[in-house]
Amino acid sequence: MVGLASLVGLIWISAELWQSTFKADAQEADTPVAEVAAAPPSTPWQSASFPVENFVAYTSPFGYRNHPYGGRRFHYGLDIAAPMGSYIRSWWEGTVTRVSDNTACGTGIVIESHGWLHIYCHMQGHVVVETDGDRWFVDHDGGLQIRQGDLVTSGQRIGRVGMTGSTTGPHLHWGMKYQGSWVDPTVVLKAMMEK
Repeated sequence: MVGLASLVGLIWISAELWQSTFKADAQEADTPVAEVAAAPPSTPWQSASFPVENFVAYTSPFGYRNHPYGGRRFHYGLDIAAPMGSYIRSWWEGTVTRVSDNTACGTGIVIESHGWLHIYCHMQGHVVVETDGDRWFVDHDGGLQIRQGDLVTSGQRIGRVGMTGSTTGPHLHWGMKYQGSWVDPTVVLKAMMEK
């Protein structure tokens, strides 16, 4: 687990690296930096989005807990309750690195953003695997179809709250990793609020 001061430092470094990479890419593209540099946020969280519409409550925190199906286990995420069918939004822009529907996570999506992985579980819908190997997350009733490998923007609707996988009620399980280490999402939400 990463301490709050260390995490805020990592977040700031991540944002600074992202901004410097963005400026270097703009220079290589022969685009005036002044025109493009206005786009990146002054803090890493200016463009971040809370991941659930119609928020009701936080129902299970990150860390050790009494598991709903028995025993005491570590919970690698934050459970956010919302009414069935509430839209889920991408926390930050990034690339969809995985879509799946055959684990305890249920139907889920993993997005990579500047060293971060954000994981969304228990969504409505299912995964379609085409003959060429392309994998699609599909939720026809929600009007959503996302291909593994797609780029998504901050705040883009990527799913809807459901009850797929191992769950006792409608909620989003939201997990986060930074450079391979699990991070408590409440620390990230607190940093977003203090921006």
